[in-house]
Amino acid sequence: MKGAGLVDGIEVFPKHDELDPGSFGNAIRGPLGIHRGASRRFWFYGADYTLAAQMEYLKRLRKVTEEEMSQFVAGKELPPGIARRQPEAVPAVPYERRSGRPEFRILDHVGKVRRAGRNYVARCPSCAASGGDQAGDNLAIFVANPRYYQCWAGCTKEMIRAALGHPIPLRQPGVGKRGKERHAR
Repeated sequence: MKGAGLVDGIEVFPKHDELDPGSFGNAIRGPLGIHRGASRRFWFYGADYTLAAQMEYLKRLRKVTEEEMSQFVAGKELPPGIARRQPEAVPAVPYERRSGRPEFRILDHVGKVRRAGRNYVARCPSCAASGGDQAGDNLAIFVANPRYYQCWAGCTKEMIRAALGHPIPLRQPGVGKRGKERHAR
């Protein structure tokens, strides 16, 4: 159901008639997760809106047995393109050098990534250093230009680069962006 109550109507998925190869449609919001855009949790309707009440509600539900699950999936097969999908290889993206030093490339440092829409998704190195991002999906890296990346948990670029051992170089006083000395006028 759309929104926090039943009055908002039913949201129908998928919302697309077709998708480009290798792309995904809209994500479906699951209960108990915190929506990153709205910064709020969505609940099951059968219990009070606290985590403890929600977990008790889930514990009371009848579990599907292994035999029932086997009967349910009997004769069904995954489509060939989904069956054993491997993580997508990240193509080398040409970077233009802006200075004499090598360009930092986030994709060279984050390990395994997967594509989700217009972004690659990976484990945030800064979150990982503090024991977070167990799901490995806090870091979004823009596919079209991987110089743009963001941690959904709030880590800054400085924190991410420091966790990778590649801190952002500080500019020296009196030196401009291009490494040339500025002269006071």
